[in-house]
Amino acid sequence: MLQLKLGIRVASLGLPFGRALARATALGAEAVEIDAQQEIQPAELSQSGIREIRKLLEDHRLRVCAVRYQTRYGYEVSDGLDRRIETTKQAMTVAYKLGASIVTNYVGQIPETEQDPTWTPLVDVLTDLGQHGQRVGATLCARTGAERGENLVRLIQALPAGSLGVDFDPAALIVNGHSPREALTVLAPYVLHVRARDAVRDISQGRGLDTPLGQGAADFPALLGLLEQHQYRGYLTIECEGAREAELRIRSAVEYLRRLFA
Repeated sequence: MLQLKLGIRVASLGLPFGRALARATALGAEAVEIDAQQEIQPAELSQSGIREIRKLLEDHRLRVCAVRYQTRYGYEVSDGLDRRIETTKQAMTVAYKLGASIVTNYVGQIPETEQDPTWTPLVDVLTDLGQHGQRVGATLCARTGAERGENLVRLIQALPAGSLGVDFDPAALIVNGHSPREALTVLAPYVLHVRARDAVRDISQGRGLDTPLGQGAADFPALLGLLEQHQYRGYLTIECEGAREAELRIRSAVEYLRRLFA
């Protein structure tokens, strides 16, 4: 049976790191998502720094549900690719040392066909990152967004097993004009992390808008049902981007999810 495991993105709280951890615990989180560019710097994080962060987490009875490492460009873009690969590997290594098995990022634009010149380089890079992840114990997860679920599945299946997971973001799919339910129907076997975010698509303005959880177009009861069918055991991580009253939104999201699991 699907169990509620709550995470909160640290950056959503808009507080210094230590205070954010305390608020996350007070709001009912069991884990936090840490940003590998805002909250920590993997290349500069020493062993003593890792121990200090782990001690802070333990003091607040928290784990790390995921490490977010969002690059400016995807892995299909050749410009600066070697540096992007190296820093992603650093984030994966540090994630495992912090007790997390997941690093999330948008992997980039997925080609529509395997004949596209960017297809093979993208597969090669993700295979390399997947091998590194298996060595260090952390899996790179592609955050859903602009691509159709079928395209992401095709990419995952072109890689060695276990190379790439899915960071399922219903709001990002809605904003980009996709159905979260249709996407999850094909992606569910590969989902390792879920973002508890909601949104609506404003057809008249041709754009998407974030909404409080449960007030948008994401059918969370149906999505949770699909996840349960595939025995999902990961976290539901609450994230509020740019909300003026972020803590109230987070508290409301926690209450909404608890009602669904009651």
